Amino acid sequence: MRKIARLKIRARYLVAGLSCAAMLAGCAQMKYYFQAAQGQYSLWSDSRPIDDWLGDPATDAKLRARLEKAVTIRKFAVKELGLPDNASYKNYASLNRPFVLWNVVATPELSLRPIQWCFPIAGCVAYRGYYDKEDALAYAEELRAEGDDVQVGGVPAYSTLGWFSDPLLSTFINYSDAELARMVFHELAHQVVYVPGDSRFNEAFASAVEEAGVDRWLDLYGNDAMREAYARYSMRRKDFMALLVRHRQMLSDLYASKVSVKKKREEKARIFASLHSEYKVLKANWGGYSGYDRFFAEKLTNAHLAAVATYNDLLPGFKALLAQEKTFPRFYAAVQRISNLPSVERQERLAQLARSAEPPAVSLVAEKRPDTAGGH
Repeated sequence: MRKIARLKIRARYLVAGLSCAAMLAGCAQMKYYFQAAQGQYSLWSDSRPIDDWLGDPATDAKLRARLEKAVTIRKFAVKELGLPDNASYKNYASLNRPFVLWNVVATPELSLRPIQWCFPIAGCVAYRGYYDKEDALAYAEELRAEGDDVQVGGVPAYSTLGWFSDPLLSTFINYSDAELARMVFHELAHQVVYVPGDSRFNEAFASAVEEAGVDRWLDLYGNDAMREAYARYSMRRKDFMALLVRHRQMLSDLYASKVSVKKKREEKARIFASLHSEYKVLKANWGGYSGYDRFFAEKLTNAHLAAVATYNDLLPGFKALLAQEKTFPRFYAAVQRISNLPSVERQERLAQLARSAEPPAVSLVAEKRPDTAGGH
């Protein structure tokens, strides 16, 4: 009965939010907001407290072990990382799909600047999320018909920024211990500091928390096998990101050049062919690891590379700030202060922090030595 009452209260909030959003966005957006509200409500209605799952004799043994691990990770997030101690990730929902939602990302044909969509709470973001894959694909086709480059990508988790209680999901519960911890730390970090409309800032901050958090998690709970497995995972992730960044820069230079549109289209095709070819080499070097194959499931476009900078450009600055502040509470307070700055000043402050953490340049001036080549 208490769960039904909670769901009714949540439903009222959801309907109110949907009505407000519709008034703000106009009737054309009503269908989109309705599917978003319906999708979020389905997560609530399908989720149950972890204690209920653990107390149910019918719960699968593997799921039981993963939920117990998630409880340990959740407590660690609060105690060791100072992340919010709220109702998020204390429930679990089993979904009959591989991803919780699908994001549509789009750019103009000859630009890496993603198209922005603006929402009442999250501000402007470079994606539009759908709980039904077919809806995402249909919207993607509309954008392609307008001449845009488009990517549709599955998302295993997301954060409602503390507005609602985010549940653990079947879409990521079976990740390895370190990867599960990484996911939980990242999404909870969004509840600590979030700047509407600044995805680069938000994602780089959450990534900094995630990386430092997993390091601490492995120090406390890891063994040699876990550390080696996560090191391999991190190495592959770093290699793959470097591959994307390199080709993204090639495209950026191309689009900024003064060559003809025809030439840009030809070079664009060549660069994407190079990306695909180099990935095959990288995959072979990994011993055939195929975890990134789904990135190439559809034709590569600018949209595939639009978000690369979102997660990485500002990350060095956040890592330098964490090293400077030494504790997570002080780090969060410093990030909050930076978040209150205007956008340009935020980016410059983080760039300064990154530069201050770089090692000094090595002098290439040769040391003078006595001449030993001739006779004395």
